[in-house]
Amino acid sequence: MTDHSLLQEEGMYSGHVGCPGCGATVAMKFALRALGEKTMLVIPACCWAIVAGAHPQTSLKVPVLHTAFETAGAAASGLRAALDMQGDTDTTVVAWAGDGGTFDIGFQALSGAVERNEDFIYVCYDNEAYMNTGVQRSSSTPFGARTTTTPGRGWKQTRKKNIVEALAAHRIPYAATASIAYPDDLMRKFRKAAALKGGSRFIHVYATCPTGWRVPSEMCIKTARLAVQTRLFPLYEVEDGHRYTLNLDPDPPKPVRDYMAVQGRFKHLTDADYEQIQEMVDEDWGLLKRKIGAFGNPDAA
Repeated sequence: MTDHSLLQEEGMYSGHVGCPGCGATVAMKFALRALGEKTMLVIPACCWAIVAGAHPQTSLKVPVLHTAFETAGAAASGLRAALDMQGDTDTTVVAWAGDGGTFDIGFQALSGAVERNEDFIYVCYDNEAYMNTGVQRSSSTPFGARTTTTPGRGWKQTRKKNIVEALAAHRIPYAATASIAYPDDLMRKFRKAAALKGGSRFIHVYATCPTGWRVPSEMCIKTARLAVQTRLFPLYEVEDGHRYTLNLDPDPPKPVRDYMAVQGRFKHLTDADYEQIQEMVDEDWGLLKRKIGAFGNPDAA
């Protein structure tokens, strides 16, 4: 049993086994600070399954259900049903998965759960590859990145899947992006998601991986901030599948090269590659702005 008297502001113990500069651990720290002690986590196979550890040697102060790689959405649905049968409607169920367990292996269970509008928060901490098993590419890996399965001249030639738009297409009550470099925005979104009980909520958290991205650990937050400042990772919300709110508009934006040039996984890119990627980022930003103009609130929250 978890001693909830230990949980005041922080939901994590010190001394976890996350890599130095791990953005995923920063994300969990702020998420639990926002959610509070009445939280239960469902964690499939991912980096965080190792960081959390097994009971009683755990780095978390809230209950954790470890589950198989592909089953976070299904397991969270079952946990929510069990709590409801016990009359516990106060505890927030949170599925916490990496991009491999969300974009790829876990997408079927996630899509099924949100189509039923199950009452939980699904969080993808996105470090853009299968980092726990050796930095293999996922469908979250961005165009241009080298990984152990896209090495050398075989660097990834396809674009990153837009997971928020995929979830918004299910018409769930709430979907949002968040970044570890903007903790106030991140915590506000977690509190908002927790308050929207009765349906599925999805938060896509940008979480730097110094090991897989080949950046110094002290660059963790700066790298995440550059992703937002270059408009590569926009901060926005989608409510009920169609009402858009832009939370931050970097105007003028930094060139995307400023973000990519500090990372070893992009060191092979040429000037022509950077130009192509900049065009992709500008195209995606223009599409988002058109959606906000047509369906949402263009003002920052």
